[in-house]
Amino acid sequence: MPRPAERCRFFPAACLLILLILLTLAGPRAHADAPDLAEIVRNPVIGNYKGYAEFKMAHYDNARAIWEALAQRGNAEANFNLGILDEDGLGVTPDMASALRHYETAAEAGSSRAQYRLGLLYATGVKVPKDDARSDQWFTAAAEQGDSDAAARLALRRGVVNTQRDTDFQQAETLHASGKYADAAAILTRLAQAGDVRSQSRLGWMFEAGQGVPRDLDKAAVLFRQAAGHGDADAQYALAVMLQTGKGQARNPIEADTWMHRAAEQGHKPATAALKKAAAF
Repeated sequence: MPRPAERCRFFPAACLLILLILLTLAGPRAHADAPDLAEIVRNPVIGNYKGYAEFKMAHYDNARAIWEALAQRGNAEANFNLGILDEDGLGVTPDMASALRHYETAAEAGSSRAQYRLGLLYATGVKVPKDDARSDQWFTAAAEQGDSDAAARLALRRGVVNTQRDTDFQQAETLHASGKYADAAAILTRLAQAGDVRSQSRLGWMFEAGQGVPRDLDKAAVLFRQAAGHGDADAQYALAVMLQTGKGQARNPIEADTWMHRAAEQGHKPATAALKKAAAF
């Protein structure tokens, strides 16, 4: 009989099936009691995954409890996620100072998403004082990790001529960083309807969190699936979580495994970590 890691190598669907079992065992169901934080701390990959599932269901208190437990142990993605909750006031009163602390901790620990968010915030100068030097510092750090949006923003700063699509997308990003979510969503909707993959993914996140649009997991799932089919790793991961947990899509662990692998193949860190964790069992 092959060992668990070998099953994951030769039978890829086994990885996410195992992960689903682990998620079920990791603590109480999301709509029931608070999560088992001791177990989540022992399994941080599962913890981040479970926290995202709670986030999808708008169980922000549970998501915060999970991410705080992980952030206290230096988990970069948990700190980034806490920054989102604080910035957007999800489950709490908006607290930009706290959001910045979480983003900076995550960015210094290597989270490209936190680096990009800090770059946007300092470039926009609405929620925090404008600081072009810090903005360029964090955009550069994110771009060096392969973040194409950060690279595009740096090009814009350097006067490189962008396409109309790039100009419109960056305008939407600026509006989002300014807290003008409805205006950002309007631009992203137009771009998404024209087939722009990154806009489809971004808009999916906005429907998931109810930013500038009514919270709607079904619409988020449609957008994630469109973007995932065209290779967007963030959308592939988001869709995988939906399919794995049955939140926003009917549960389908085998299809979830496919999208998780596709995201991991592009270097998506949470997807890679989830598959490594599953392979260890």
